[in-house]
Amino acid sequence: MERAILALEDGHFFYGYAFSGLNKKETGGEVIFNTSMTGYQEILTDPSYKGQIVVMTPSEVGNYGINSEDVESEKVHVNGFVIKDLSSIVSNWRSEKSLQEYLEENEVIGIFGIDTRALVRIIRQYGVMKGYIGIGNIDPKEAVKKARSIPDISELDLVSKVSHREVYKWNEGTWRWPEGYSRVDEGKYKVAVLDYGVKRNILRLFADRGLELTVFPHTTTAEEILKFKPDGIFLSNGPGDPAILHFQIEQIRRLIHSEIPVFGICLGHQLLSWAVGSRTYKLEFGHHGGNHPVKNLKTGKVEITAQNHNYATDPDKLPSDAEVTHINLNDDTIEGIRLKDYPVFSIQYHPESSPGPHDSLYIFDDFVKLIEECKR
Repeated sequence: MERAILALEDGHFFYGYAFSGLNKKETGGEVIFNTSMTGYQEILTDPSYKGQIVVMTPSEVGNYGINSEDVESEKVHVNGFVIKDLSSIVSNWRSEKSLQEYLEENEVIGIFGIDTRALVRIIRQYGVMKGYIGIGNIDPKEAVKKARSIPDISELDLVSKVSHREVYKWNEGTWRWPEGYSRVDEGKYKVAVLDYGVKRNILRLFADRGLELTVFPHTTTAEEILKFKPDGIFLSNGPGDPAILHFQIEQIRRLIHSEIPVFGICLGHQLLSWAVGSRTYKLEFGHHGGNHPVKNLKTGKVEITAQNHNYATDPDKLPSDAEVTHINLNDDTIEGIRLKDYPVFSIQYHPESSPGPHDSLYIFDDFVKLIEECKR
């Protein structure tokens, strides 16, 4: 382990120690914090974190290690990982390696010994900002200068870095003890998944409900999707600023008018908002964690949800044919919309709850019901 520094573009800096990525020496990205108590493996492998340095708020991380099953993609996507204390003990019957070993394998810098409470307070007060992590004896002024030179995340096409380049089928269901992951060899309805950085547990929950999934790259045109003749279309989660994804927004606009059921999650929700004529804006420090209260305006029930996004739909720009279905009770931001004239809906939070609570699993059933209604 070597001395390391985390510097923010506003001049704040923190000293700690690097426990992985020692050969890489430096990294940068947008610094955000996540309040989830568990699930660091799912967070690390969530493609939505591409371009970001993730700060975990729990006091200790790494105690249950890493296994090869609880991953949301094929590799780690975070630019850097910041924690207060690294557990010296790994204890779990499913664990195959330590957090340190896992980050080393993926060549990702992880640092500990940072006063994460102070760091989070800065982000909450001043908003998310660019940051730089350097390993070794680095001058703080130089580290801050490097943080300021990092490109803004709104300038980066991150979706192209996480979306698969080839079309593929998915038939794996959720994990159950003692069998492990189930398989769904034949689905009742065909669903086209537009991959902007899709999480595997979303696909698994679709498969559990008897949907036959075909995953398409983010560059797929609306005409190619319609030629596939799907019964439903899913717009996945993903990283970055939706405002720069002009091609994807235009394809979604065309898909809406096909009258095939469309469902979006997270970035998919944001892109849908743009496609129907609304806009998105950047939140001060985003929503990242597993304890966000969301009210379903249709049922009046409150769900505790898992969230990971920095952008929200502008309510003042929503057209009259789009109604708000869910709101965040912490700040009243939009968490779900539905179109009145088309079989289209989306949510901002993560109903697959990986990691997080399971209050919102009904959303997947709602999509199946919508497909069934349109097939009648």
